[in-house]
Parts: sequence; C-alpha cells; structure tokens
Amino acid sequence: MNSVVKNIVRFILFISLQVFVLNNIPPLHQFIIPYLYFLYILWLPFNINRFLLLLVGFALGITLDYFSGTPGLHAAPCVLIAFFRPFLLNLLIPQETTEQSYIEPSIKSMGWAPYSLYVFLLTFCHHFYLVLIEWLQFGNFLYFLGKVIATTVISLLLIFVSEMLFFRKARFRTNA
Repeated sequence: MNSVVKNIVRFILFISLQVFVLNNIPPLHQFIIPYLYFLYILWLPFNINRFLLLLVGFALGITLDYFSGTPGLHAAPCVLIAFFRPFLLNLLIPQETTEQSYIEPSIKSMGWAPYSLYVFLLTFCHHFYLVLIEWLQFGNFLYFLGKVIATTVISLLLIFVSEMLFFRKARFRTNA
C-alpha cells in the first residue's frame, strides 16, 4: 500500500477509535482518561518534512477537536509533540543507521529502550500540556500531577497493547 494512502487510513482509524470508542468509555476514575489518537504522530515516517509534520499534527488535533466540541484543546498538544518529535528522534537513535534503513519508528527499528523512552516522553509531554490547557491553571498541584500521570500510564498501556496487537512490519528503505 502506498505510504500516503496508508497514513490517510491510519488518520481516519485513529480519529474514529478516539471519537467513537475511547471518548464514549465512562470515566474509570476522576484521573483516568484514555487517549490514543496522538500515536498517529509518533508512527509517521522518519523522513517527513518538519513543516508537514506540524501541519499533520494540527490537522489531527483540530479534527478531534471538531468531533469533541473542544476548539483547540487537542490541536495545541498535537502540534507540540509534532514539534518535539524530530529533536527527540535525533537524540535517541543514530541517524546514519536507522533513518537510512527503516521507514518509520517502531520497536523493531529503534529497539525496546529507545522506543519506550520516545513514546513515554512524547506521551507525557502531550498529556501534561493537554491537562494544563484543560484547566488553564495548576490549582491543586498534586491533583494536576496525579491526573497527568494516571492519563499517561493508561495511554502508555494502550499504546503498548496496540503495538503488540497490530504488529507493524519494519519495512526497510530502498534506493529505488
């Protein structure tokens, strides 16, 4: 399947899953809200243009905002993690080997430790900013931190379960 078509299908599936399934789950606790849609940004190819990455992040967030009725609430954290993603990838993996060999980030292309750190840092960054914007204040800092940590943990659990269930073949980049 063509890379563009595959990413459009992923976009639709992640938005649909978030809107029609995860947003309709009754709250497990006052802290726990499952989010999985931002994984789309994390799974984009290594060689995507930074400006296009920011546009895709904004499009993903604003689409979810449209369906959720929360203007800008999800768009800002998506643009933030789209901005940090290239810098984090440059820190975590050697560019001369992985970026030239593999097409997109995965456990197989990056290894367990770098991929886990990559997913954890961007998930925490996304949820920290999302909860901060949602409240527009720190208020009770322990409550704020508890909500960020609990939401991050449940999202990480969903990410690694989806990574195990929907194993993505690590496709090698070719010269053609």
